[in-house]
Amino acid sequence: MLDNEEFIVETSPRELTQNPLRKIWMPCKNGHIAQRRVCMTNCPTLIVTVGLPARGKTYISKKLTRYLNWIGVPTKEFNVGQYRRECLKIYKSFEFFRPDNEEGLKIRRQCAMAALNDVRQYLCVEGGQVAVFDATNTTRERRGTIVKFAEQNGFKVFFVESVCEDPDVVAQNIVQVKLGSPDYIHCNTEEAIEDFMKRIKCYESSYQPLDEVLDRDLSYIKIMDVGRRYLVNRVLDHIQSRIVYYLMNIHITPRSIYLCRHGESDLNIKGRIGGDSGLSARGKEFAKSLRKFIQDQNIKDLKVWTSQMKRTIQTAECLGVPYEQWKSLNEIDAGVCEEMMYEEIQEHYPLEFALRDQDKYRYRYPKGESYEDLVQRLEPVIMELERQENVLVICHQAVMRCLLAYFLDKTADELPYLKCPLHTALKLTPMAYGCKVESVYLGVDAVNTHRDRPENVNVQRTTEDALLTVPSHF
Repeated sequence: MLDNEEFIVETSPRELTQNPLRKIWMPCKNGHIAQRRVCMTNCPTLIVTVGLPARGKTYISKKLTRYLNWIGVPTKEFNVGQYRRECLKIYKSFEFFRPDNEEGLKIRRQCAMAALNDVRQYLCVEGGQVAVFDATNTTRERRGTIVKFAEQNGFKVFFVESVCEDPDVVAQNIVQVKLGSPDYIHCNTEEAIEDFMKRIKCYESSYQPLDEVLDRDLSYIKIMDVGRRYLVNRVLDHIQSRIVYYLMNIHITPRSIYLCRHGESDLNIKGRIGGDSGLSARGKEFAKSLRKFIQDQNIKDLKVWTSQMKRTIQTAECLGVPYEQWKSLNEIDAGVCEEMMYEEIQEHYPLEFALRDQDKYRYRYPKGESYEDLVQRLEPVIMELERQENVLVICHQAVMRCLLAYFLDKTADELPYLKCPLHTALKLTPMAYGCKVESVYLGVDAVNTHRDRPENVNVQRTTEDALLTVPSHF
């Protein structure tokens, strides 16, 4: 019998050092921080849509991709229909989708495999964590091929099936989305609708929905009649759980979301960040203008949300309507830099000021927060916004940037530099595959609080270079 000591490999814990940018402790060796990839999934996940055409699969795919990217999970959508369009160039008619069209079947199979090859490249080589495979995948055979592909590559599979028997919803989806498809660019409305209905018929004869018995070993969510009912089976991990929770909160009811910052504050005028000051005289004028704007909009059942900070509550008080306070909507915590001017931060913490300019999204203020932290804090707000209908959110610059980035599908690099001026209301109207934005300036002057990223972000830069893009204040 071998001595257990022969199997003991001498290891000693690595020293820890604090990452100066994100303020988190990381192992280091010989003074160098060990690089590690942050991963929110324990292995890559392949999300696979299932359902007949015009059931909202692409709508779900795009929303899910946007949400996962926003919370920090690198995700990419692979729409097989797009691969087919690139392959065929010109779409002729529904005949291509007939189950007895051998040439059509061959091309569709090739397009699906090309998309899966790109999925493999994204998840195995490019650092992606979730891929969304957007196609009908209506047969058990096709789904079996995908499961086998995933097993061979070490991916988890989660199916999302959309079932809708309501002809009005299907017809509405065709009119809103499919008529704008490149397939029907040269057709009139009646011809396009007739052809697409025949295309759906081509799939119906071979459609095999996910079955509670036959597919009991698969992980999936079945969404019935646009969220009236759900069936969830074998949720295996954290990311699948978040996907299910998100999909059970979204809806397609027409609505508008209004975003604005509080009125100009006393600290805004002084060029100081953060704090909990009240409104300036112009800030109070804005609150009155906001009240008139909201009244003129004549919004049905409007809900108003604020942070728990004085300046947003003062703004809401002028509206004369009930409002709900959310601690999650409080402004980003600037830690030791709270209530300082940018000039003072450069004077006392020049290294911190430069590090923030180098990576504004991930930079964390000493004893404070980063934009990355703020996104995590705001996730419950996004979930509730998805559940609600018409909402006015009165918030703060960094918070508004995070919310806007979610709805407009902006990257982490773009998010901290989105322009959200004081005394301007944004009306967001969710559309089929995106969001319409209307910006309304309410006619009351205010200081500019937007600071662009300077060209020179080196820690050895001059004070003049560091303060080059600081807005003037008075």
